[in-house]
Amino acid sequence: MKVAVTGGAGFIGSHLVERLLEAGHTVWTLDDFSTGRPEFLSHLQANKRHTLIQGSVTDRRTLKKLMDRVDVVFHLAAVLGVKNTVEDPLKVIEGNIDGTRNVLELAYPRHTKVIFSSTSEIYGKNKVLPFHEMSDRFYGAPSVHRWCYATAKSLDEHMCFAYAAKGLPVTVLRYFNAYGPRQTNSQYGGVVARFIKAALKGEPLEVYGDGAQTRCFTYVDDTVNGTLAALHEKANGLAFNIGSNCPITIWELAQLIIRLSGSTSPILLKSYAEAYGSGYEDMPGREPDLTRSESLLGYKPSVNLEEGLHKTIEWYRNRL
Repeated sequence: MKVAVTGGAGFIGSHLVERLLEAGHTVWTLDDFSTGRPEFLSHLQANKRHTLIQGSVTDRRTLKKLMDRVDVVFHLAAVLGVKNTVEDPLKVIEGNIDGTRNVLELAYPRHTKVIFSSTSEIYGKNKVLPFHEMSDRFYGAPSVHRWCYATAKSLDEHMCFAYAAKGLPVTVLRYFNAYGPRQTNSQYGGVVARFIKAALKGEPLEVYGDGAQTRCFTYVDDTVNGTLAALHEKANGLAFNIGSNCPITIWELAQLIIRLSGSTSPILLKSYAEAYGSGYEDMPGREPDLTRSESLLGYKPSVNLEEGLHKTIEWYRNRL
């Protein structure tokens, strides 16, 4: 196939581009390098079936030229990260909604399949676990910027399903805490990368809140497996949870990373107010129901947390 990957120089996107090329597809990668990095794709420069375009999904002219060439678009480009939601909500709202609207509007007359990367954040503060694809959403007040990313992604999903009702082949994927090599290691990125970087440098691992909050971490290879499975037509018009169903507390995660990396770093508790400012809200737990993904996509995570962390730690060890 002829495939476009928006945000393809990013963490998940670069792994997806590799796998698509390995499968024999022709791939165009679109990335503005705001968080993606050209070096994540540098080893693919000699591949004649890959074209890297520097540009944004908010640039309609560039996106139109790309959409004229392809059969499928994996839309991963997004403005994300907890710090962004707190510090620059307009950037998060406009970057996510405007880009997704452009992708869907241009895909519709061409009948181009869209696979949209959403997030477990859309479930918000719902405490009924595990989350299934029809679970209710529960957010805080609109004046609490913490929820702007979840709100923007939810509206993106509404647009996807509206276009699906008009006949566009669209699939929504809700990622649960993907981690692995190339994950951004900053306050804007994932906790796994942040912890590993600190552990390898012998610095304190800062756990926000009381550390009792649970998450289900998904190694990037499993995330990509679920993403590729969404190419099947039986995935059209549906949302799927893509994750693991093995919850761990953030405190336990910090302990595990210290042990696996051979670090002597201490663990420090830090309040959410210290990390993100006053009024920040977090979810006590996130866990996906994978019934639909398993039955329709054949998706089943295969990399356990210790194995995935070993691979991720070694990747960072060789780069620090």
